[in-house]
Amino acid sequence: MTETYVVAIDQGTTSTRCIVFDRQGRLVSVVQREHHQSYPRPGWVEHDAAEIWRNVRKLAPQALAEAGIAATQVAAVGIANQRETTVLWDRHTGAPVRPAIVWQDTRTAAMVADLAREPAAAAVRELCGLPLAGYFSAPRIRWMLDDTPGLRERAERGDVLFGTMESWLIWNLTGGPAGGVHVTDVTNASRTMLMDLSTLRWHDDLLAFFGVPRAMLPEIRPSAEVYATATAALPGVRIGAALGDQQAALFGQTCFAPGEAKCTYGTGGFLLLNTGTAPVRSRHGLLTTVAYQIAGEPAAYALEGSIAVTGSLVQWFRDGLGLIASAPEIETLARTVDDNGGCYIVPAFAGLFAPHWRSDARGVIAGLTSYVTRGHLARAVLEATGWQTREVVDAMNADSGLALRSLNVDGGMTSNNLLMQFIADVLDVPVVRPMVAETVSLGAAYAAGLAVGYWPDVAGLRRNWHRAAQWTPALDPARRAAEHENWRAAVERTLGWIRTPEAEPDIRH
Repeated sequence: MTETYVVAIDQGTTSTRCIVFDRQGRLVSVVQREHHQSYPRPGWVEHDAAEIWRNVRKLAPQALAEAGIAATQVAAVGIANQRETTVLWDRHTGAPVRPAIVWQDTRTAAMVADLAREPAAAAVRELCGLPLAGYFSAPRIRWMLDDTPGLRERAERGDVLFGTMESWLIWNLTGGPAGGVHVTDVTNASRTMLMDLSTLRWHDDLLAFFGVPRAMLPEIRPSAEVYATATAALPGVRIGAALGDQQAALFGQTCFAPGEAKCTYGTGGFLLLNTGTAPVRSRHGLLTTVAYQIAGEPAAYALEGSIAVTGSLVQWFRDGLGLIASAPEIETLARTVDDNGGCYIVPAFAGLFAPHWRSDARGVIAGLTSYVTRGHLARAVLEATGWQTREVVDAMNADSGLALRSLNVDGGMTSNNLLMQFIADVLDVPVVRPMVAETVSLGAAYAAGLAVGYWPDVAGLRRNWHRAAQWTPALDPARRAAEHENWRAAVERTLGWIRTPEAEPDIRH
């Protein structure tokens, strides 16, 4: 019998990858292509959605060729995507009406401040689970409709469509102007501020508040379900899944039970905790979001905490201060000392993210004495990621009533053994890294495979998961508590640094 495979399209912020996986969840081939990053004004970040689609058309056949397989051997394709990035395009021509506004973009800050003063603003978080912030898609849709003459009228007629990147790609994969399927999944819809978190449907009050016409919105579908069959890039292959990238990583880490969590460590950190089939409303500065939904089953929900600066602090240590020549050197340098020498670095370069949400904060190096060397500073850099993780985990435990038992990790920083041990020490739970590092792509592949019966159930996916490394707590509890108090004191010293009206927190809790 001819062997079959599952393909994942991982559409990220800086590049797009196409990966072929086999039945054991092993990587067979991977191809990647970067796309242009545009910064037309301060705070603006844009992508050319047409360029990203062109890349997918090239990458998908290339991935099959490198794997030595035909499209007929692909059981399904799943898509993971950068979340919140907003694309508007013409239904009839297939052309984007403007550059896509990327999730990092801050142009809607003034609009969000105005919206926050409206009486109806109080209901937004209760309906969608998200705070009123420019980080999400709805303000970007509104901005484009307001800024482009005639665009709102076209959108109201249904001539202009909205989608995040998975919607854009699925529409093009299934014919584009010639009958393309316009869908999104519950995870991506949950990041727009337009979906009712309880019903998993677009909510009229939210649409009215943000001024978004219903006619431009995609249909909301489960994360793992056959949406259609591709006619381009992978002709004849069933499209079986779509998930936002961080939810895909949770799925790829097989965190299917309440209380299971993963953290992806890259430029920043994204920690998601599965909270089960009922949304948990955060009271401690976290986001309530949809984790995933398998067709025919209730949705699973998650609490999410975003850490703005993790790997980028190491980059700053390398490029800004010139204290190391390459990122991996920080572990070697940190190991030249036994502790941080009383020094703590809080990297609030652009404010503090979860659970504080203080845009008036700025970074500090606290506890400096003449005893401190660059080795101590290197250790403080790594410890900053550990303590920020601890803050998010503490908030998650308080919100959910679920005590974290272990933390699954992925991303580039997990190669740093000293950092992983420190995270286990400050959390007082084991930290586990899987064999397959491509958890975002693997999650999209797993969900697509489930949708078509390639894998029979989530228990089969768990059997595919294999541990590559584990770090267990080894820190004296009294020292852990004392160090935590010192960290909290350092965080206090970051607050109130910016004293302008614009420095009010974007996200309130």
